[in-house]
Amino acid sequence: MVMNGTDQRPGGAHHEAGQAPDPAGPAPEGFATRVRSALAWRYGSQVVAQIITWGSTLLVVRLLDPSDYGLFAMSQVVLAALAFLNGWGFANSLIQQESIGKRDIGQAFALLLALNFGLAILQILIAPYAALYYGEPLIETMLYIQALLFLTTPFIALPSALLSRELSFRTQAFANIIASVFGALTALGMAWYGFGVWALVWAPIIAFAVRAVGVTVAAWPLTMPVFNFKGAGAMVSYGGAMTLCQMLWIVQSQSDIFIAGRLFDPYELGLYAEALFLTLIVTGRFLPPLNEVAFPAYSELHKAGRSLGPYFLRSVRTVAILTGPIYIGLALTAPEAIATLFGSKWMPMAPIVAGLALIMPLRSLEIICAPATNATGRPRIDVYTSLVGAVVFTTGFLIGVDYGALGLVQAWWVAAPLLLVFTLTLTLPIAGVGAWEWFGSIWPAIVGCAAMAVAVLALKTVLPDWPAPFRLAAMAATGALTYSAVIWFGWRKVVEESWAMIRQRPASAPMPGDRIQTTAG
Repeated sequence: MVMNGTDQRPGGAHHEAGQAPDPAGPAPEGFATRVRSALAWRYGSQVVAQIITWGSTLLVVRLLDPSDYGLFAMSQVVLAALAFLNGWGFANSLIQQESIGKRDIGQAFALLLALNFGLAILQILIAPYAALYYGEPLIETMLYIQALLFLTTPFIALPSALLSRELSFRTQAFANIIASVFGALTALGMAWYGFGVWALVWAPIIAFAVRAVGVTVAAWPLTMPVFNFKGAGAMVSYGGAMTLCQMLWIVQSQSDIFIAGRLFDPYELGLYAEALFLTLIVTGRFLPPLNEVAFPAYSELHKAGRSLGPYFLRSVRTVAILTGPIYIGLALTAPEAIATLFGSKWMPMAPIVAGLALIMPLRSLEIICAPATNATGRPRIDVYTSLVGAVVFTTGFLIGVDYGALGLVQAWWVAAPLLLVFTLTLTLPIAGVGAWEWFGSIWPAIVGCAAMAVAVLALKTVLPDWPAPFRLAAMAATGALTYSAVIWFGWRKVVEESWAMIRQRPASAPMPGDRIQTTAG
């Protein structure tokens, strides 16, 4: 990290006065290797952490009732409504800046401490009114305890930003895995011993605390907080824009639960909330790590005067190829998947899961746009897209809630495509990518998913009435083989380049600065 005002980043860009960098030239020295390493550690840790979390979740969900998840979802709306002010944007401003010093770090630390201490107090004050709004007295006590989450945030956000600035994700990976273990054990143990919804309340608190200790030790020593904010204008401006985006994102992502919380009973709300959790696993668990790596990577390319286009298109193509079959496959096998993983008491959730899964590939492609515009110093675009998202989603949920959980699903069908189109309209010119290039990058996933759907639906018409796990296995195997065959025989170069990147062969796996084939076929 830069502490004395000079650029000490590995591969940092230095240009002679009056000489403009060549946007089409090579990426900064060692950039491809560091990005691959960062992605490997970030995704590797995410996979391990999610295996731990999912294993625990599948056990816990059988021990708890849908009403427990409904109560937890109610409390999460309040928590999320305050979390947009937690100051992560101020920490992330340290990644985007060309150079930082001890004073910059100290000021960011002070902002994080002040904001999150204040949020903890505010949540305690709001708790009685939230319980009154939902008509559930237990919500008050839950919110009192969940205020502890804000006290861990400064010791996660600041160290994580400093480590991410250097594309250093190895130590963060270990901290995330250990935190997942502690959180999973807490949830499982408390659910087993009959603590009900409290298992869901305490598990993230323990996980956050463990993660805070891990990343703080990894980034040690931290600079002391500086409560004199003179000269912090750039940080406050960038962080303020990110805070506004976060607020609008919260409105967009939590308005369904907030609106439905007063009209649905805890059981119905629990079914919808858990269906949403299941279908957001990929976008909520595996896309944030990609964005965490993409943001500092895009920032470094932008500082070096290089084009973001090739890397952006590669991210789009990878996300489409990976998320498309997961979500379409889940939509096709929802009844079998719910019966196998959750048990018979959760079967009313199956049509909700199927409906949400159909639209989530578009949601995935929209989420990965923000790092490109933020890294180039245009956070206003993220503000605009977040504002539009808040409006279209909230409007849709207000209309759809009268038709129950499936009405909320149909609101997703309308809002998600509209938001994606608006986001791409603003993002593609910044990334230096044309609309046809973007469509070409997702074309293999479209063709593969269509072929997979035909094969699975055909199998479903002739499949015997086997137990759910066997039907799920047969349908999943058929879908996976069909999709893999289409991608392999139709776009073998895509597969080979992805495999070469995993094996770290730079010549075969073009990184930012290289040209990649994105047209269909």
